[in-house]
Amino acid sequence: MSTSEQPFRWGSIALPALLPTLLFSIGEGAIIPIIPIAADNLGASLAIAGLVAAVLTIGELFGNIPSGWLIARVGERPAMIGAAALSVVGLVICVIAPNPLALSFGIFFIGLSAAVFALARHAFMTSFVPIAYRARALSTLGGTFRLGYFIGPFITAAVIHLTGSATSAFWIHVVACLGSAIVLITLPDPTKTFGAVATVRLAGRDMREGEALAEQESAGLFRTIYNSRAVLSQLGLGAALIGALRASRQVILPLWAVSIGIADTNTAIIIGIAGAVDFALFYTGGQIMDRYGRLWTALPSMIGLGAGHLVLAFTHDLSANASWFIGAAMFLSVANGLGSGILMTLGADLADKANPAPFLGAWRFTGNTGGAIAPLLIAGITALGSIAIAAGVMGALGILGAGVLLRYLPRYIPPPPRG
Repeated sequence: MSTSEQPFRWGSIALPALLPTLLFSIGEGAIIPIIPIAADNLGASLAIAGLVAAVLTIGELFGNIPSGWLIARVGERPAMIGAAALSVVGLVICVIAPNPLALSFGIFFIGLSAAVFALARHAFMTSFVPIAYRARALSTLGGTFRLGYFIGPFITAAVIHLTGSATSAFWIHVVACLGSAIVLITLPDPTKTFGAVATVRLAGRDMREGEALAEQESAGLFRTIYNSRAVLSQLGLGAALIGALRASRQVILPLWAVSIGIADTNTAIIIGIAGAVDFALFYTGGQIMDRYGRLWTALPSMIGLGAGHLVLAFTHDLSANASWFIGAAMFLSVANGLGSGILMTLGADLADKANPAPFLGAWRFTGNTGGAIAPLLIAGITALGSIAIAAGVMGALGILGAGVLLRYLPRYIPPPPRG
C-alpha cells in the first residue's frame, strides 16, 4: 500500500466531496416529501401513493448490489457523475409521468442513482482522506447529507408556492444533479490534486483504497451474509428494524399529511423544520456513543421512533390532528437525530479489523433490507386497513426493535469502561 506524505487540509475535500454531496442531498430532500403527493395528484389511492414512495428505498436496495462493482471499474468520480445523470433520467420520467405506474419507474431510477452516489462518495473519502482524519471526514459527510435533507423541503415549499404544482419540485433535484455533475466534471483530477493516495492490489488490479472497499463490500455479498448469519440474525435484526423505522418516518409523514388534508406547501415546511431538528443532533449522538456506549443512543432512538409512530396512530381522527402531526414529526426527528451514525458505528465495531469491507457490505444490506420492506408494509396495511393501523404496527416494531437491541447489543459490543 502506498500513502500520501502531504499534510491533509480539510478544504481539500470541500469541493470534490462535500459540495456535490450537499447539492445531491438537497435535491433528494426536496423530492422525498412530495412523492406521495405527486402520486395522489395522479389519481393514486393512499395505499398506492405509499407504494410509489416505497419504490425509492427499493431502488436503493437493488442499487447497492452492483454499486461496488461499478465504482471499482470506473472510479469514484465517474460513478458519481453517472449516478447524477441516471437520476436526471428518472426525474424527467417523474415530471412527464401520466400515471402512478410511470411515476414509480422514475422513482426507481432515482433510488438506483442514490445508492451509487452514496457508496461512491464514501469510497471517495476512503481513497483521499488519510486514515487519521477519516472518521471525522465521514461524520462530516453524514452531516452534509442531513443538511441537504433540511434545506431541500424549504426550497420545495417555495417552488410549490410559486408554481402551484407539486410536480415542479422534481426540477429542483434536476438542477441539483446537474450542479453536482458540473462541479465534479470541472474540478481537477483528484489524483493530481491530492498527490499519491492509498492503493491496494485486488483481483490482479491496482485500485485506490476506496474502490477496493466498494468492490469487497459487493463481492460475495450473500456468502458473507450466510457466514455472518449468527450476528445478523440477532443484532442484525435490530439493525434491520432501525432501517425500517427510519424509512417509515420518511414515507409516513408526507403520506399522513395527504391523509389529513395538509396543503402541499405546508407539508414541505413541516418536514423541512423536522429535518433541521434531525440535523442539529447528528453530532450529539456520536458524542453520547463514544462516552457512554452504543446502547445509550440506539435504545432511546428506537423507543422514540416507535413512540412517535404510536402517537400518530391514535391521533389521526382527532380534531387537532394537524397539531398532533406536527408534534409527532418533531419528536420523530429528535429520536432519529439521536441515533445518527448508529448503524455505521455498529458495523465498524463488529467488522473484522483486518478485512472489514465484506461484513460492512452485509451489515449495510441488512439495514437497507429493513428500510425497503417497511414502506411496502405501510402500503399493504393501509390498503387492507388504514394508515393509522400502519402507523401503529410500525410503532410496535419500533418497541420490538428496542427490545432486540437491549438484549443483543451488550452481548456483542460491551459498553466502554467507566472513568
